[in-house]
Amino acid sequence: MDELRRSILKVIGVLGLSAGFPLLRTFASENVVPNEPVSTPSSKQLGLVLDIDKCLSSAVRDACISACRREHNLPEITANPERKYKWIWTEDFGNAFPDHAHEHFSETLKKQPVLVLCNHCSSPACTKVCPVSATWKRKEDGIVMMDMHRCIGCRYCMAACPYRARSFNWLYPRPDIKGADNPVYPTRTKGVVEKCTFCVERIRLGREPACVEASKKVPGGAGALTFGNLSDPDSEVSRILREKRTICRQLGFGTRPNVYYIV
Repeated sequence: MDELRRSILKVIGVLGLSAGFPLLRTFASENVVPNEPVSTPSSKQLGLVLDIDKCLSSAVRDACISACRREHNLPEITANPERKYKWIWTEDFGNAFPDHAHEHFSETLKKQPVLVLCNHCSSPACTKVCPVSATWKRKEDGIVMMDMHRCIGCRYCMAACPYRARSFNWLYPRPDIKGADNPVYPTRTKGVVEKCTFCVERIRLGREPACVEASKKVPGGAGALTFGNLSDPDSEVSRILREKRTICRQLGFGTRPNVYYIV
């Protein structure tokens, strides 16, 4: 029955007729407007600043990744690395910032691990290609959301994202969830896309994203990740961006990322 439903939704998406159907809401998809224009400005923009030097600590990186996995019931896929779930993960500096790693750049520095995640862009490419508005940018805080129940699995958003920040459920994930069974967060099904949402379920309760909270509990992790409102000039993230030298990932794509790195 699920396969029949998915096949029908795929046809609907291709035909562009999804606007007339009711939105399937999930735990993480509050305040979504079907087919909302992607250019709608947000009243504020939440963002994240990562300190590359402090995140060189494997304890900090592992704490962030583990916290995200536990919070969102992310499966551990070991048989096929290409099918790993990527909400927050590690890339070599040279891969994360190819436009900064020139030919004379130190090979050692190119191999340094960097935490990466969805950039929650101000002009996200992913939201513009989804045929059923399963991904959109929230007006109230600029978070790029993903409705995993509405997704039809076309993977257009994955192709459009220049940062490879989305994962596809090739298999039903429940059997591969190990030590990360959060009863509050919904388990996904086979054939849908998912990604980081800045932990909207925690923001709703006045808490920080799981990765940010976890980093502060690690010795030397204070200040490794800082989360806040980029639209507020008095916020901690705004202060850091004024005072520190920071970079973003591949600005040439024109997506205007809201995740920054102190270098």
